Amino acid sequence: MRKLLKRYRVFLVLAAMLAGLSILRPDIGGSSVKSIWDNVKEMLGVLPPVFLLLGLLDVWVDRQTMMKYTGPDSGLKGIVIAFILGSAAAGPLYAAFPVAALMLKKGSSIRNVFIFIGAWSTTKIPMLTFEASGLGVPFMAARLGLSVIGILAIAACIDRFLPDEEKKKMYEINREN
Repeated sequence: MRKLLKRYRVFLVLAAMLAGLSILRPDIGGSSVKSIWDNVKEMLGVLPPVFLLLGLLDVWVDRQTMMKYTGPDSGLKGIVIAFILGSAAAGPLYAAFPVAALMLKKGSSIRNVFIFIGAWSTTKIPMLTFEASGLGVPFMAARLGLSVIGILAIAACIDRFLPDEEKKKMYEINREN
């Protein structure tokens, strides 16, 4: 019981704060509860399909194939694949993290995992078409080019400066799960 309370202490503290807010200021508490409920409904609509696809990916793609195409020795091919996977993905950013964990479990390089997350967050194809139609192709191209440069630079820096012990821990944690 003590371990369970320790694990969920942040949630319990926030729930107590929300209860207190609802008593002191029912209008704010009510709108907070509505906002929380809306977010829960959104997550319940997004996460089950993501986990279903992750299960299929985990079963269908073996470790050697993933390492061949996105592993440490994949080079430019791995970078391009990580960009395409991230850019073609749909859904909010929090859906990218289970996919990134699976990529680590299957042996993708840290660099390519961070490229995938960066592409998911900034280079989605629907967003690019919206920008091109609303803000113009020059703006879209400039933002995309700068985003790609930034993603590559950040991923390279993380890969280079993250200590090997930390990388090893990341791989171990994801292989255990």
